[in-house]
Formats: sequence, structure tokens, C-alpha cells
Amino acid sequence: LALYVELPGEDSLLVVERTGDGFVTQQEALHLEGRAVLKSGEIRHSLFAATDEADIPDAVALQMIAIFSSEVDFHRDLRKGDRFSLVYESFTHRGQTVRSGRLLAAELINDQNVLRAYWFQTEDGEGAYYAADGSSLRKAFLRSPIEFSRVTSGFSGARFHPILRTWRAHKGVDYGAPTGAGVVAVADGVVETAERQSGYGNLIVLKHQGRYSTAYGHLQKFAKGVRQGTRVRQGDTIGYVGQTGLATGPHLHYEFRVNDQPVDPLAISLPRAIPLTNSLRTRFNASSTTLQAQLSLAGQTTLAAIE
Repeated sequence: LALYVELPGEDSLLVVERTGDGFVTQQEALHLEGRAVLKSGEIRHSLFAATDEADIPDAVALQMIAIFSSEVDFHRDLRKGDRFSLVYESFTHRGQTVRSGRLLAAELINDQNVLRAYWFQTEDGEGAYYAADGSSLRKAFLRSPIEFSRVTSGFSGARFHPILRTWRAHKGVDYGAPTGAGVVAVADGVVETAERQSGYGNLIVLKHQGRYSTAYGHLQKFAKGVRQGTRVRQGDTIGYVGQTGLATGPHLHYEFRVNDQPVDPLAISLPRAIPLTNSLRTRFNASSTTLQAQLSLAGQTTLAAIE
């Protein structure tokens, strides 16, 4: 009987073995073998409850969320009975699972709307997720800057302010979340503002491509290294949920601006990234066909269990 523990930051394992009345530990180099794992599940209570039930690692579930986050608001859109199928990498050492790897393909059936994603890597080593028609699933902007929160106040021309006790426009969306929850950049950009500003409290404003900018208010603090002029990538943590400025509780105030004018971030149509070129489509079609067959096999397992 032995216990294998992967050592963080090292390509080795700590092996703990029972010998008689005691235990012996030794460090052993990793010899990883990769394989594709097919899993599926149905949402009854929450996404993570469903992935736990299907024995899917949280790291893989988070990849699925990141892939579909521009299509599905995981705070509000998931329904009981939604289903998912996944194909992902798993690495073993001496037959023991050591870690999960990249999500290779995913299917999410959300309120009868079918979403699919396939990982595809070009000759130069660059990879991304694409739909079956070769269009990129990476939009220029994520739909939400914070995972698994709730919308506590929407975009409105007139809202009764709980502190000022007067009616005024609410030029963004408020996401209720615990103090310290991470806030991510919804798109690549440059930090235009990272400072305390009156009612906003600790505020970050990012300048994106063309006419677009986004603002993140009431932050507890800024992420390390985030200051005016800093370049950030989509998905980078830029700050943490707080209650600074005019706020009655911990939440994120998020604004999406076009030509410096706020618009409703939940209603605006977000542009996609550049699709695959024609020269790459043949390779992609062959790869996605194989992955789709695996997704179908995983999905059949779920349906059989339900029936």
C-alpha cells in the first residue's frame, strides 16, 4: 500500500509506503502517461455538485466555465436538467492518477441550447477553442468579470440609491460576492485608472481596443502589479471584491463603456475573435470529428444512467 503525493513545482512525487509498523517516504521522479478521459453529468443542484458526482476535477470544470463564459452567464443561466459532456487529459504515474490536464472538448446543453467547443492547436504552437464551424469561441470580452456571484442591481436609468436616499441613474451592474473574491479583466487592455474615486471607492478602469473601456468599483484592493499603464490579459485577476466608497455591502460595481458612455453590459452584443483561416480548416475538421465522437460516447453514458 502506497500513497503518492505530487510535489508542487517539481516533476516528482513523494511516495509514502507502509513497512511493518511504520512508514517510509522517498522522492520519485515522475514518468507521466497521458490519456483522454470521457465524463458527463447532469445538473441537479449546482454545476460543481454535478462535476463532483461525476468525479471530474475542479480544474477541468473551471476550464469549461472559462470556455463558455462568453455564451453562458454561469451565475444566472444554468437550469436543473442541463447536461454536459467532457473530454480531457489525465496523467498517470504507475497507474495512479496524478493530475488532470487540458480540456480537449466540451458540450453543454443549457436550457435545450447546445454549445460545443473543440481545442485545436496550430503548427506554431498556438491553440484555442473553436465551434464546429471553425469560429473562435473566444470573444473579445467576457460576459462577466467575476465567477459565481449574483446580480444584485442591474443597469437602470433611475434607481433609488440606498445610501444617498435619492433617485439616480445606475450606470452599471452590481455583482454580490464575498469580500476578497477575485475580479478579472473581461478583455485585453491597459489600466487607465487604478485609484480611489469618491463613490466608486477603489476603482480600476481598463482601456480596451477601439471604443471600449470597462470599470470595476468598490474594490477591497488592487491585484499585485496593477497600476496605471499596466497591460492586462483577458481573465487576469486585477482586484478583489470589497465595500469601499458608497456601498452598503461587499459587491462589485461593473461598467461597460462605449466611447466613454456606459451601456448595459448584460444586453450588449459582444464581438468574437478572429476565426480559423481556410488553410487550417481541413486539419481542424479531422480533429473535431474525432473529439465529437468521444463527446457523443460520453453523453450516451449520462443518458443511459438517467433512463
